[in-house]
Amino acid sequence: MTDSKTTYLFFTGKGGVGKTSLACATAVEMADAGKIVLLVSTDPASNLSDVLESPIDEKIHAVNGIERLFACNINPEQSAEEYRNRVTKPLEATASKEEIKKIREDLSGACTTEIASFDEFSRFISGETEGAAYDVIIFDTAPTGHTLRLLELPAAWSSFTEENPDGASCLGPTSALKSGKERYHTVVNRLRDASLTSYCIVARTDHASLQEASRTSNELRELGMNNQFLYINGVFKAIDKQDQLAVNIEAMSNGQLNAIPDNLKKLTSTAFPLLPYNVLGIEKLRSLFNPELQKAISEKNLPGSDASVLKLQGMDQLVEELSANKQSGLIMTMGKGGVGKTIAASAIAVLLAQKGFEVLLTTTDPAAHIQDFIGQLGELPSTLTVERIDPKVETQRYIEKILEHKGQGQSEQAKKLILEDLKSPCTEEVAVFHAFSKAINMAKRKFVVMDTAPTGHTLLLLDTAGSYHRDIMRNNVYADRLRTPYMSLQDQELSKIILVSLPETTPMREAGALQDDLKRAGIKPYAWLINQSLSMRTGITDPLLKSRANAETKVIDAIRTTYAERTFGIPFIAEKRLLPALLDSHWNNSSIRHEDTRAKA
Repeated sequence: MTDSKTTYLFFTGKGGVGKTSLACATAVEMADAGKIVLLVSTDPASNLSDVLESPIDEKIHAVNGIERLFACNINPEQSAEEYRNRVTKPLEATASKEEIKKIREDLSGACTTEIASFDEFSRFISGETEGAAYDVIIFDTAPTGHTLRLLELPAAWSSFTEENPDGASCLGPTSALKSGKERYHTVVNRLRDASLTSYCIVARTDHASLQEASRTSNELRELGMNNQFLYINGVFKAIDKQDQLAVNIEAMSNGQLNAIPDNLKKLTSTAFPLLPYNVLGIEKLRSLFNPELQKAISEKNLPGSDASVLKLQGMDQLVEELSANKQSGLIMTMGKGGVGKTIAASAIAVLLAQKGFEVLLTTTDPAAHIQDFIGQLGELPSTLTVERIDPKVETQRYIEKILEHKGQGQSEQAKKLILEDLKSPCTEEVAVFHAFSKAINMAKRKFVVMDTAPTGHTLLLLDTAGSYHRDIMRNNVYADRLRTPYMSLQDQELSKIILVSLPETTPMREAGALQDDLKRAGIKPYAWLINQSLSMRTGITDPLLKSRANAETKVIDAIRTTYAERTFGIPFIAEKRLLPALLDSHWNNSSIRHEDTRAKA
């Protein structure tokens, strides 16, 4: 890809697969080759600064330590604030302060944030502004669901602004967008032009990641975006063939590589090895495309001593605490994409149901991998219900409900106009929020375990909850008697937020940033759950795995001392049927603990 002839490169795929590392490494390689490169993050939870080891913000800056490379983040909140200013400024001469305040509140939802971010993103592709100054523009995108939504927006908003040229949507007047109809058409055409735009789909050698890559490829093709390449990251090769864990990990990796979905087999693919070091900084980014440099850095990072072993309380103990003296409640797993929120939510839900509690397991993640794990179980507990908040299904339900309510007694022409207005891309966000609110309300009667979307999308959903809360409080005379979803999330007795992280620096920092955002909103996380920890395993002899286990200890110590009041862990499990293996390990631990208790008694 470093010799790509296209001007625009998108790196997309499931969260946690290494999109940022590969996007940054490609940018560094191209800059080294003499091209002037701009690297742009469209992820609301960007970590470009960590990977490049250089300050990155919403302004374009040169990256420290390398010539011809520039980078910036698209800041969703700042984009939304600038959008609100453009909407309200023309009204300042005629509207009261209270009226303007209400308009700003109405424009504080997730859909406003997303379209304002797109408005910023589009200027780099349209060629009308600073985008024209670079040979190549590389986009480090958000995890897949958000990315596909973002890429759908040009077509959706091009159509919407055509049908409502002077009207107002839930975004306010469409004329307040920086980008008009012509720019959107330009952006759409350039995204579909194979001579201009390439899509690098990044995956790891695990089933969920490859299935997500397969879906991404198909959905991009449906959008007319066909110039695709496949990057398979983190391919593990055992060094010590006597280490059974290492042998199992390699066997699973090879099995997944041999079972790549058919549509991905048609793509030009490149594999990248799992390394014994974190890819942070210019030299290590250069190593991704340089095997000799990889070898030199790896030799410095392979340990001679035994792997560190840490003891963390497991999932069984977490479930004991969550259910102590309770029959109901909301439990939400949150964190960076790819850290294991879905397996954590699935295990918590099953363990609760096995204790006899009524449990609903659901997800707000557009990628929705819950069924992949639940399907590994032969039989579900009778008290467990599994659902999904499907954006498409919820949108259709919402449209039908609104048409039934607003269309009563209206003419066919009036109904048609209502339906046209509901074609706004914002409708999906509102519909998902309604389903989200319904699930929260059910937590008063049973345990609701919610697997959330990757961090950026989750924050947008919580922002919608906050906007709804403020609107209700401002406009309802009985506000003091109402309980909004936002208030439920702030209720620490009802709601327990579990922040999930891998024992790595970047996921830890992102979960820490999410925790700060939640606390500012009055939502206090209950605990941190560290997933796939090699340092919780004993008997590791493979040098690469030992190196990674040793590197984990510093991260886990930082989590326990700096971030979390309660810390739990899931040891690294190299099994195809991951959920049954995880449940079996905790069932055995629980049995041992109960036997020890009886013996002491």
